Amino acid sequence: MRAADRERAIVEEAIRFFAERGFEGQTRELAKRMGITHSAIYRHFPSKEALIERVYQEVYLSRWSPDWGPMIRDRSLSLEARLTRFYLDYVERVFEYNWVRIFVFSGMKSFGITSRYLDIVRREIVEPAAAELRHELGLPGAKGHPLGERETELFWGLHGRIFYLAIRKFIYETPIPPDLNAIVRDAVQTFMDGAKTTMPKLLVSD
Repeated sequence: MRAADRERAIVEEAIRFFAERGFEGQTRELAKRMGITHSAIYRHFPSKEALIERVYQEVYLSRWSPDWGPMIRDRSLSLEARLTRFYLDYVERVFEYNWVRIFVFSGMKSFGITSRYLDIVRREIVEPAAAELRHELGLPGAKGHPLGERETELFWGLHGRIFYLAIRKFIYETPIPPDLNAIVRDAVQTFMDGAKTTMPKLLVSD
């Protein structure tokens, strides 16, 4: 097998392996599972951490759409329409066994995958959406009145509500509704109805 093909095979099997076993799983076990020597893995990846970093790039960065950030900022649509479009696409891309389980295992093992990914969500989705809600409601902009923690927590709550469906399916292994599009639309609509009332109060209280 060519070196590039062997490296690709190691990465693909590592994704499945870590999704099933978590990061407690050892590279020696991974090698045995693949039918290769332990040293063969280290010819391509100098450490377990390097292999995990590659998994992060393959599973998370490759699934992040560069269109999502601009989508949230596109004022030609209502914020509700933008959030709905984003979460419909997000569910399509990330509600997947390996993605969800590696995300949860990483959070427990502190390899940084979870915190780094959530930083992207905060920077590209949560904070811009909070600023866009202010604009839509005719409230002061974030430049003159910085976003408050309670404002951004509103949007983390929406994000968590939708992602919890994936937790139920791939971690708890319990049934979730088959039509997730309807669930996403309901979640965003309910969120927006409440946020339009709550957001002005948060700025006053700050």
